[in-house]
Amino acid sequence: MSQAAAAAQTMTAPSESPLKVSLERDGRLLKLTLARPKANIVDAAMIAALQAALDQYLVRPELRAVLLTAEGPHFSFGASVDEHMPDSCAQMLKSLHALVLKLVESPVPVLVAVRGQCLGGGLEVVAAGNFIFAAPNAQLGQPEIKLAVFAPAASCLLPERIGQAQAEDLLFSGRSVSAEEALLMGLVSVVAEDPDQAAYDYFDKHLSSVSASTLRFAVKAARTQFAQRVRAKIEFVEKLYLEEMMKTHDSVEGLMAFVEKRQPTWLDR
Repeated sequence: MSQAAAAAQTMTAPSESPLKVSLERDGRLLKLTLARPKANIVDAAMIAALQAALDQYLVRPELRAVLLTAEGPHFSFGASVDEHMPDSCAQMLKSLHALVLKLVESPVPVLVAVRGQCLGGGLEVVAAGNFIFAAPNAQLGQPEIKLAVFAPAASCLLPERIGQAQAEDLLFSGRSVSAEEALLMGLVSVVAEDPDQAAYDYFDKHLSSVSASTLRFAVKAARTQFAQRVRAKIEFVEKLYLEEMMKTHDSVEGLMAFVEKRQPTWLDR
């Protein structure tokens, strides 16, 4: 076993963890794999594991990029609806937003490989990265409006990435878009049969041999104002979500109806 392989093996999270963590390309690439297929729900445990891995490894001076991917046919069905109920949503939202900001403010590029469904909180995590490599079968969407809630982090990220009108289309309709439509929108960077390999190829060709220290300056120069805007807005939308929307009948009804597998009854208040 090579030294690099041994290092990657020792960096891997315990088998009970929802996340697999490894250092690849001689420690230059941090690979984070959502490992609870097929849904890969972005719940409290997944968020905590991602946050811990980023806290631990982003400080490594030789690191040049993060690759975020997932096991199974789907990237993620989204966040845990149970954890978004009124008695637990405050903590859930704060931890998810802390993770999103960690990715937005990452000192190195975040590459994301997406297959199948990438919805809700899953897409919010993905949209916080830099470059999205999607399989042709990928479906990306923010369906929260169908449960009578809105997507806080996506409300901050999508207008920045794809413009106000296209972001409003996804946020207000709750529809999903194909990889090709997402490519035309500018949400997806590359459509490839093997998005993981496409991400590796990008890293090997463009990032692996550059100065890691200079790359961090380049990322900071390009992302600082974007990150500042997202951080400022996410505080506003989090408050809007928790202190206003979650006090309405319809938002609680929409979540309860989903959990109880029934049609919601809207009172429009």
